[in-house]
Amino acid sequence: MRIRAISAALPGALALSALCLPAAAQAAERPGTAARLGSFADHDVHPNTSLGNISFSKAVINGGKDIVLGTTTKQSVTVTYTATSSSGVALTEAFLWQGTDSSSTDTITGSLGTDDDPTCTESTTRTGVYACKAVFHINAASDLKNNGVAGTWKLFLGGYDLYANASYNDDVATTRIKKASQLTADATPEPVTKGKTITVTGSLKRANWNDGTYAGYAGQGVLLQYRKKGSNTYTTLKKVTSSTSGALKTTTTATADGYYRFSFATNTTTAASAAAGDYVDVR
Repeated sequence: MRIRAISAALPGALALSALCLPAAAQAAERPGTAARLGSFADHDVHPNTSLGNISFSKAVINGGKDIVLGTTTKQSVTVTYTATSSSGVALTEAFLWQGTDSSSTDTITGSLGTDDDPTCTESTTRTGVYACKAVFHINAASDLKNNGVAGTWKLFLGGYDLYANASYNDDVATTRIKKASQLTADATPEPVTKGKTITVTGSLKRANWNDGTYAGYAGQGVLLQYRKKGSNTYTTLKKVTSSTSGALKTTTTATADGYYRFSFATNTTTAASAAAGDYVDVR
């Protein structure tokens, strides 16, 4: 984590221009987001002395839940945080990013900005303490195409105090942006004689943000589950591994009327999913 307070108090028009920074994000694919993030974080663009400092804390991304995106998902992600400064807070900016060094576009592998500057409201009981909210409007089809990968993303927060001194923290909090997954299941034969073999086939796929398709997810553990007719609860029968194309196939013994499905648990890059139960009449 890097935390810096940068820039001396800026006089007159220069201070005003610093406080009138444009919104963090660009339109559509936001090609300038990484450059703006790097520019904000690069101490070389500011004087080296600091008059004030804004600290950022209590950040919560998407209510503490993973951000799950399919190929065409459009999702508004809210981030709340506290900004604290004895010199006040004029404005803040927020980014979600991946990489090793936020001050260089060469080491920023993924970046997302907001359409509007975050809103910050000063506490009525604690001077210099501000409750802030930023909203990221994410369009998977454009914002994530060749921009970052599924997994852990970091929250970058920066801001200017009332004297135009800049501060930032490029690792205030983390979240996981995950690919949506899809599962299918088909149990045959239907109907089946009690004690005979049932074959369950299906496939596991997950979103590919780069080409806008759902592609087979290979080598993943998937559970075959069964729910007896009249019950609301699925029980696990066995674990199956998806093939190189994401295909699933296994067998089980028919015992009673019920539903069969495949279920995939989440991992660090892909969200959980479960197939619709396929009903089999056992005679």
